[in-house]
Amino acid sequence: MLIIPAIDLQDGCVVRFVQGRSNKKIYSRDPLKTAKHWVKQGAQFLHLVDLDGAFTGIPKNLEVVKEIAKQIKVPLELGGGLRKLETVNAVLGAGIARVVLGTKAVEDKDFLKKALAKFKDKIIVGVDAQDGKVMVRGWKTGHNNTDAADYSLYLKKIGFKELIYTDTLKDGTLTGPNIKEIKRLLKLTGLKIIASGGISSLEDLHKLKALERDGVSGIIVGKALYEGEFTLPQALKFS
Repeated sequence: MLIIPAIDLQDGCVVRFVQGRSNKKIYSRDPLKTAKHWVKQGAQFLHLVDLDGAFTGIPKNLEVVKEIAKQIKVPLELGGGLRKLETVNAVLGAGIARVVLGTKAVEDKDFLKKALAKFKDKIIVGVDAQDGKVMVRGWKTGHNNTDAADYSLYLKKIGFKELIYTDTLKDGTLTGPNIKEIKRLLKLTGLKIIASGGISSLEDLHKLKALERDGVSGIIVGKALYEGEFTLPQALKFS
């Protein structure tokens, strides 16, 4: 099971929000240095998010991302505002191992099918949910009351084997992941799930590790690492 540090980018800085939109805190003005730090600490995979892209639909931190990809030797995945096949292709060509699709994947099923056919396992869908409903456009709005479980089943139907699940109300709160919903999605879909949102302690990692046999394939950790709730080497003991 992968333990994946998150690097959220806004205006070229490493930041964290609470629930994706409030209480912004800048942790670093040097994202490359942050990436190198996590790799030095033992990270085998990094999760990058272009928050400017997520909010506006147009990635704004690609030069920073490209520089990280150029200098970091572990695989990187990137999400946030990647809403054109040409952009996805360019990002993958710049050394990103996998692209995370969110808003565009929900809003345009033809785009999603084309992306899957063209890029296969180099794309993964982020299912961002609030109270069981899919959120889009930087988590600012719901999408036609789309049920997260129904959407996840659709992803399985068209050929996906894994997804990233984020409870947007948990993200950045350090209140623990939504274990109940993760269990429900695992049971309903049979998909592998990378869990994200709310990780606050080693106990949370222990609870998710217990679901590895059921399909939890990774855990994205953000604020807990930046706030020193535990270290990455401690977290990696659960990998």
